[in-house]
Amino acid sequence: MWSSKQPDNANPGSAHSVTPQPAAPQYTNPSYNPNVPAPAPAFETVHSGDAGAKPFATLGAGLTIKGQITGEEDLRIDGKVEGGISLKGQRLTVGQNGEIVSDVHAREVVVYGKVRGNLHAGDRVEVKKDGSVVGNITAGRILIEDGAYLKGQIEIERNGKSKQNVVAGELETVGAGSTKSSY
Repeated sequence: MWSSKQPDNANPGSAHSVTPQPAAPQYTNPSYNPNVPAPAPAFETVHSGDAGAKPFATLGAGLTIKGQITGEEDLRIDGKVEGGISLKGQRLTVGQNGEIVSDVHAREVVVYGKVRGNLHAGDRVEVKKDGSVVGNITAGRILIEDGAYLKGQIEIERNGKSKQNVVAGELETVGAGSTKSSY
């Protein structure tokens, strides 16, 4: 009645042991396959893992937008935009496939793609080696990498003032001296 022999499936070293397998999940949506990654959305807001990191939005390569874009977050454009872009205090990145035909106002502009229009940045503008800008650039700092294309004028702003205002102020200061002569 009390036998010391255990059944074969209870002994893990036994040649007849069987490990139970979980049942394959049944999906009701025939187009859903968990083994295939979902396509990247054309527009998304991305948050970095850092708690203090600012979110940024992305316009995908398949999008063409005609009209104004305004916002209060960083933006990356990989598609085509025709119309004004105003991201005061934010960063605009034009991706390698990105094409912009408009004037841009932002704190910082980084160009990997093509821009036809004027760039106004409160802080800096970077034109990367494969980037192209046809238009004027106004910023506090400008970086143009070797191999980049630029056709337009550059104006450096100092402390939020354009170069023309600074030069005019310096001329007034120089000419505002005393009328007495030391001869």
